[in-house]
Formats: sequence, structure tokens, C-alpha cells
Amino acid sequence: MDDARLSPVNQLAFDEQTGRQLEALYQIDDAVLRRRLARTALAPARGERILDVGCGPGFFCTELLEEVGEHGRVTGLDASPQMLALARRRCAERENIAFAEADATSLPVDDASFDAALCVQVLEYVADYSKALAELHRAVRPGGRVLVWDTDWATVSWHSGNPDRMRRFLAAWDEHLTHPSLPRTLAPAMRSQGFERVRASAHTFASTAWEPGTFGVSLIELIADFAAGRNHLSDSDALEWAAEQRALGERGEFFFTYTQFCFTGTRPD
Repeated sequence: MDDARLSPVNQLAFDEQTGRQLEALYQIDDAVLRRRLARTALAPARGERILDVGCGPGFFCTELLEEVGEHGRVTGLDASPQMLALARRRCAERENIAFAEADATSLPVDDASFDAALCVQVLEYVADYSKALAELHRAVRPGGRVLVWDTDWATVSWHSGNPDRMRRFLAAWDEHLTHPSLPRTLAPAMRSQGFERVRASAHTFASTAWEPGTFGVSLIELIADFAAGRNHLSDSDALEWAAEQRALGERGEFFFTYTQFCFTGTRPD
């Protein structure tokens, strides 16, 4: 979740511990792969102006700066001051980048001021995601490209010797999302906001071993911390679930998979 926006709706408390967890999550192998897939789909070019809505701690920003070169420019927006502080620190030595605090439904940018924009794992947290799509449409120039990437959390398949507890953990995790299965409605929502050539690609992230560089292993601590106290799950339940997953890994029985979706579209010329 590149924008870990936190509100009374999703109740994911953004503190320093969560910030550290998310920054570590964005550095794992699967997250690096996701950024590479997204950048390839966006196809940034030298000299372009790129907008990153929900920039998080700035990993996309630093990589996009390399692709647009010294004559290009990247702007990162995020609703979280904590994430922006990490992003500014990560990009401190670069001059062709700017950051601002902003909500996805009200972008502080001029009309048609970017060649391309991306919004990665953000809109599943935004209640009025149609308004956020309208803002992305406004921000890019005619012919400009937009990439939206989100997860259908209903695609999660996660092995456990206690299936009922596993279901309760996943249901508790869904509480931090406004739209747990947003990709199912993204294409028509993008078209309704004026985007053309809307395309989607599916990317499955699967783990069959205890590999810290995968989403399956890396999400365990974050989910356990969030789920404890929700959906009749106690702190003890969280510890036992996390311990079970590690034990499955030690026995070579760990299994996790889910699907993330990349949507692209263009603003008409």
C-alpha cells in the first residue's frame, strides 16, 4: 500500500512503528518487482513530468527520477506527513522533485500539468474513488497516461491448519480497506471519468516457502498487529497465528497467493 492513508474509516493507526513496517515492506523483492512492472506499464520517458499520487516513502519517486532524467520532473503527493518525511529524506539530494501533502480527491496541481500519473494501492482506501479518478484525469495533459494499481483481497489463498481462524484474520484485515475488491469496478469507473484505451493486467504473487522477500511472509506482522482486538481475535490469537505460519514455513508447508491488478488509460487528445 504505497499510500497508507489512515482515517477513522479504516482505523489503521499510522504511528512510527507502522511507518517502519511499511518502509521495510516496500523494499522486499516482491515490492521491487511490482514497481518494475508498474514503471514498465507506465513507460516514463526522458524529460517527462510524472505525478505519483500516494507516493508513500518515495521509492517510486526515486526510480522515476532515473527514468525521466535531469530534464524531467517528479511530483509526489501523500495524505500522510510521516510518509512524506520519509520520501523527502530519500530524495533529499535531487532537485527536480517536489512533494506536497494532499488527499487523492483534491490534488494541488494545475490542469493538464503532467505527462503521466500513477496511483499504486491507494484507491482501495478512498471512499469517493471516482472523484480521485477525475482528479487524475484533470492532472494529465491530453494524450497523457494514467496507471492505477490495486489488489482484489478476495483473491487471497492462505494455508492454515485452522481455517476458521484464518478466515477471521482475513476478514479483520479487510476492515482497514474501504473497497477490498476495487479492481472489479475500476475499468468502468475509469471510462466514466473520460479515460480511453483502458486496459488491465493481473499479477499474481505466490509463496510456497518461507521467503522474507515475498508479500506472503512480509504481510504477517502487519496483519497480526492490525487484526488483534478485531473480529473476536485476541493478542494471543495473533501470536499463535503468526507462530503457526512460521512453523509451516519451517516444515516447507507455507502457501500464500493473491492477485494485484494494473489498470492503464489515457486522457483523450
